[in-house]
Amino acid sequence: MLKAQLAQNLGPISGLTIIANAKGIFVKQGLEISVSNFTSGKQCLDTVLGGGADIATTAEAPVTAAAMAQQPIAFVAGMEYSDLKTMTAAPAGIKTKADLRGKRIAFTAGTGSEVYTSVLLKAAGLTSKDVTLVNLRPQEMLPAMAAGSIDAFDTWEPHVANAKKALGEGAIPLETKGLYSETFNIVVTQSYLAANPAIVSKFLASLIEAEGWLKANPGEAIDVIAAATGMKRDELASIWPDYVYHVRLDDKLLATLKTHAAWRLETGNHPPGASMPDFSKVLVTAPLKALDPARVTLEARP
Repeated sequence: MLKAQLAQNLGPISGLTIIANAKGIFVKQGLEISVSNFTSGKQCLDTVLGGGADIATTAEAPVTAAAMAQQPIAFVAGMEYSDLKTMTAAPAGIKTKADLRGKRIAFTAGTGSEVYTSVLLKAAGLTSKDVTLVNLRPQEMLPAMAAGSIDAFDTWEPHVANAKKALGEGAIPLETKGLYSETFNIVVTQSYLAANPAIVSKFLASLIEAEGWLKANPGEAIDVIAAATGMKRDELASIWPDYVYHVRLDDKLLATLKTHAAWRLETGNHPPGASMPDFSKVLVTAPLKALDPARVTLEARP
C-alpha cells in the first residue's frame, strides 16, 4: 500500500474525496490515505506547503495566492464546482442586481466570495463605492441578516439554503446564476509530484471512480457526505444539484483562475511585484491525461 496524507476541507465540495475514503476506493487503488480535516482550502494548501500533508483540496483563491508568491505547486485536477450566490433580506427590496446600490452587502475577504462580489458589482454597473461592504465569515451572515445589520450576503452553500430555511419569506435569493463558479481542486507540490507519480495517479483514479459511484448512487452519496460533514440529510439533498462533481482540467477552470488572479492584481491583494501567473506551469495535465484524455480539454493557452 502506498501511503499519503490528505488535507481536506470538510464540506460537500470535497464530496469525491469523502466518497473515495468512505467507500474503500482509495484502498482498492492500493492507497492508504490518512485524512486531516480543515475548515478552508487555504488551511489545506498551507498545510501541504508547510510539509504537514501531501495532497490538498482547495478552491482557486489559495491557488492564485500561491502561484503569485511563486510557490512550486502542481494543480493536478479540478473535482467540483458550484455557483456562489446572493441572498437578500426581503425588507431591502432588492429585485435586480442594480438594486444593490446603497445596500450593505456581506462577503468573506480573501475567498471566492470576495471575487464573486466584485464580479457581481461589475455586472450591476456598480463599484464598491456604491455599496457598503461588510467582511463576515459565512456562518456570521445569517445572524447578521436576521438582526437587520446587512441587506444581502454573497457566499456558497449550504449557508444560502440555511438562510432561506431560517428566515423563510424574509430571505429572497437574487438571480445571479452563472455569474461566478467557485472550483474545488487537488493540488500538490511540484517536488511531491516528481517523487510520487504513482500516488498522484492512483489518487486521481480513485476520484474518477468515486465520481462514477456518486453519479450512479446519488441517494447513498448524499447519505455518506451528509454524515461525514455533519449536515442534515434533507438539507444537503435540497442543494445537491448545486454541486457539479467532475474530475477534469478544462477552460472553465482556467478562466476562473485567470479571473481570480486579475482580481488580485486589480485590488493589490498579492505579493509585491507579482504579475499574472503563467498557469501552464501550475496546471499539470500529464497525470490526468494518462488516465483519461477526455477529461483534459484545455484549449486556451494557460
